[in-house]
Amino acid sequence: METFLQQVLNGLTLGGVYSLVALGLTLVYGILHVPNFAHGALYMVGAFMSYTFMTKLGLNYWLAMLGSAAVVAVLAALAERLVFHPLRNESGLHPMIAAIGLLLFLEAGAQAIWGADFLRMPTPYTGIVEFAGLTAPVQRLLIIVAAFALMLALHLFLTRTVMGSTIIAMAQNREGASLVGIDANRVAMLTFAVSGVLAAFAATLYAPINLVYPAMGHLVITKAFVIIILGGMGSVPGAILGGIIIGFAESLGGFYVSDHYKDIIAFVALVVILSFRPEGIFKGGH
Repeated sequence: METFLQQVLNGLTLGGVYSLVALGLTLVYGILHVPNFAHGALYMVGAFMSYTFMTKLGLNYWLAMLGSAAVVAVLAALAERLVFHPLRNESGLHPMIAAIGLLLFLEAGAQAIWGADFLRMPTPYTGIVEFAGLTAPVQRLLIIVAAFALMLALHLFLTRTVMGSTIIAMAQNREGASLVGIDANRVAMLTFAVSGVLAAFAATLYAPINLVYPAMGHLVITKAFVIIILGGMGSVPGAILGGIIIGFAESLGGFYVSDHYKDIIAFVALVVILSFRPEGIFKGGH
């Protein structure tokens, strides 16, 4: 039972991180209907920025996280203006190729600035908590609490604020939103900025129990795509639930089946669920 609960804890940790990344991805997809392949590179930049703020400027963990989120938000908004906005009237293939180009550009830039080595991000939360026979690293508990707090904050932002409402309105009906006076350009930039903030937070939370390196976004973004397909393209609840399903599937599957196959489990889960619900868990709901 204790080992099972340990895997539940690991599943919540992974699910929290995956959901944050998938939420940013699904918000952008909901607005632009473009799969932003460069989102994993923004996640990677977020980790490197936090690492730099902590090791070079001596900022504490939370200030580094906020600084990183601000940098990545600006970078994401610039990407929308300079890369995606000029292609808004082109076919779906053009923005996808542009996103892959941006991904390669950001990865090459990170390698030029920080090098190709694996770096370890420092964290003040190195302790272990023991409770009812369970041992849990404080950083993992922090990831779970912070990830779900951020999801709640995003939910409140989308449902209780005017800016959040404009994002939802744009995602539901772009033409209708424009007709009632919503500035499509501003909302697109805002959505990219929010997705960048979520990516930076996720990276800074997860990096201390992983490593920081230029290709660190590949596997995470691949799984985020699995999650948004699983949850229903453009669905916010689907991104959260899909992230938790994949997190648990990986954690429990890696422990009870084989650790070698844990990265394949996400794709197996995708095939199984889509064979029963081809439209995803939430059919494009918001």
